Amino acid sequence: MTVRRVGLVAKHNLAAASEHLARLGAWLGARGIEAIYSTETAALARAAAEGARTATREALPCEVDLVVVLGGDGTLLAMAARIAQSGRDVPILGVNFGSLGFLTEIRIDELTPSLERVLAGTATFDERAMLAATAHRPTGEVDTRVVLNDVVFTKSALSRMIELSVWVNGGFVTGVKADGLIIASATGSTAYNLAAGGPIVHPTVDAFVLTPIAPHTLTNRPVVIPGSADVEVRMEADGAAADVFVTYDGQSGYPVARGDVIRVRKSDRTLRLVTPARSYFEVLREKLKWGER
Repeated sequence: MTVRRVGLVAKHNLAAASEHLARLGAWLGARGIEAIYSTETAALARAAAEGARTATREALPCEVDLVVVLGGDGTLLAMAARIAQSGRDVPILGVNFGSLGFLTEIRIDELTPSLERVLAGTATFDERAMLAATAHRPTGEVDTRVVLNDVVFTKSALSRMIELSVWVNGGFVTGVKADGLIIASATGSTAYNLAAGGPIVHPTVDAFVLTPIAPHTLTNRPVVIPGSADVEVRMEADGAAADVFVTYDGQSGYPVARGDVIRVRKSDRTLRLVTPARSYFEVLREKLKWGER
């Protein structure tokens, strides 16, 4: 992998990243590598970005060979979606400035050594499966997304339980009466799915997780299904359509109307993440503080 241009993206208004951006821009420049800043990150970098090239976050994946994200998982998820939309195979190096960060695995003190490994061609990459979701109405397909973590159905703040029916490979699985439903990739198993009581799935496992959120029927438990499955979620006819929302990676979403069908399958797109020197289980132990409680 040859790296000539590196995109720099920081969480919005993350003042703590400013000095690191300055050092990083200088470090890259000294090695003949051009740093291209997202528009908002250039402003955050101040003097480091004077005269530097900038691009919108949407355009950045088409301009660079690698993206360095400084922030939390939300910042990385947003860039993952933009990389998928661009159709390019641009890896991400995620640097954790958040409190948990299962995707932004690299600590700030590991940034320079990690970049050195990428430039030397000795870095390792995790190839993460992504989810493709399409929304259909009686008039036809109305929306399509590619996400890394999850597709989530939730109720509005004042509504009662929502009712959904779930189908896998054309066969009816169950009706869900709950506060919501999570369809998570293996990577997304450590996101909302984990908070909702779902299982942790190693990211190399070819699987989805279907996890109800606070189900009315306590026997309605999380289910792990093959990654080759096609999942359909349908609004129950007697449900209050205005009370159901679908969200994608926690970044965007919209109300689900009566008669809508959301189909979720494994995407043809994958995302490459630069891995830290630590193993996946070392990261889990660190983030979840295993053995410390």
